[in-house]
Amino acid sequence: MRTMRAQAAATVVDLFGEDQRVAVVLAEISRDLYGPAFRHDPSRAFNVGIMEPTMIGVAAGLAMEGFHPVAHTIAPFMAERALEQIKLDLGNQEVGATLIAHGGSFDYAEEGTTHHSPGDVQAMLTIPGVEVLVPGHPDETDRLLRATYANGRVTYVRLALATNPDARHVEPGRIEVIRRGEGPAVLAVGPMLERSLMATAQLDPTVLYATTVAPLDGDALRSETRRADTLFVVEPFYEGTLAGLVTAELVRSIRLRSIGVPRKALRGYGSYEEHERVMGLDADGIRRRVDEALAAAAA
Repeated sequence: MRTMRAQAAATVVDLFGEDQRVAVVLAEISRDLYGPAFRHDPSRAFNVGIMEPTMIGVAAGLAMEGFHPVAHTIAPFMAERALEQIKLDLGNQEVGATLIAHGGSFDYAEEGTTHHSPGDVQAMLTIPGVEVLVPGHPDETDRLLRATYANGRVTYVRLALATNPDARHVEPGRIEVIRRGEGPAVLAVGPMLERSLMATAQLDPTVLYATTVAPLDGDALRSETRRADTLFVVEPFYEGTLAGLVTAELVRSIRLRSIGVPRKALRGYGSYEEHERVMGLDADGIRRRVDEALAAAAA
């Protein structure tokens, strides 16, 4: 199956050919994937080299000239290294750009802690009006990009190696109802859906699926959790990142439990699958966290 990263590039190249207002800005990474855009019209495609803040500045300048800029690099270099430029050049100027970040949390674990980024979404949420998309499948990546690239917002698209086996018919800004049950509610974000379904299969849960986490679909969240006494938020970044957004949308008391990347320094090397297992983010680990939380609530 094509990766979300490859699909995002293919979609952007396609949009680049269809819409003369689309511009591409890279910081050296993924030159091969975006190569067709550079060959098609180099006047709208730029590679600034290993200078991510400059990449954002160029994207902002293009936006001010009426283009729909798409900037791409890996997550820690986008959301953390270039955060000040995103805030000043895009957020404060109130111009839009699509920021495609690959390798969320620990996909590049073999490269060490400089390439970890479990705090990327929390950082991006400091930008007023930011839109944050977390697809869980290449087909969802395509659909979300096509629906948002020209909407004039700062849109952060978080891609990862982990994917769900099947795509859902997602729409920007909408929570999808995967199943309704009589047990606890689960809000699974992006690539955490399949493992959340496996982890909670015996609990008769209501399972909700979010590929847009900002703005969050408060109507669906309130409606679909109204009978549950516990809500588990399973997120592929620092646990608790969405807690404030979720509680702001709920209008009643509910036990909220966040399951995500532990808030500690990630010093290990290895594959992302190994990191998921060690951090309890595979299906077995999520099941343990859910069982522990329900047992504590019942005590």
